[in-house]
Amino acid sequence: MNIAIVDYGMGNLHSVSKAVERLGYEGRVTADEAEILAADGVLLPGVGAFGDAMEHLRASGLDAVVRQAAGQGVPLLGICLGMQLLFGESEEHGRNEGLGLLPGRAVRFAGTEGYKVPHMGWNRLAFRQPENPLLAGLEEGHVYFVHSYHVLAEQQEDVLAVTDYGHPVTAIVGRGNVFGMQFHPEKSGELGMALLRNFLTLVERRQVEA
Repeated sequence: MNIAIVDYGMGNLHSVSKAVERLGYEGRVTADEAEILAADGVLLPGVGAFGDAMEHLRASGLDAVVRQAAGQGVPLLGICLGMQLLFGESEEHGRNEGLGLLPGRAVRFAGTEGYKVPHMGWNRLAFRQPENPLLAGLEEGHVYFVHSYHVLAEQQEDVLAVTDYGHPVTAIVGRGNVFGMQFHPEKSGELGMALLRNFLTLVERRQVEA
């Protein structure tokens, strides 16, 4: 089973690749269009600014490649900034257009009293859709977040889990074969690795059924 980890110049590629390997799968860091489209599953990591990330994706043509892979039914998981990129737009440093695979936008935390920006640290997940295969067999627990912007999903049925940071914050999303995690699963202990394992299991199941 081949897992493509999209290398567009902005992402925690090494840690994600190592996490995939620890789970017994092969994760290939790549910017090659053919390799990504031939993969059984695709991971889209990301750190940094939304606009810069989309500029890198567009400059390399990888925005179209990721959209094509998702359109072909390949399981896709966006991680941290990668989750935000799945949505229509972000207000970070002005309006920036995203991949548009899910309806919604990323907005900055208000930074109310007692809630610093960026949101950094361990927060508990609350499952909104525990029946989703991505959450199968798991119990709610803490995962590790580092972000200043959060997603407002237009369709609440796309929200699989939230956390609380003065208000409900979208933490996991999913629609069809497209998923996202706002936190870093590879840095989130047993629960984070279990969530990543569930995604890879989905990829494996699709491969068997194909």
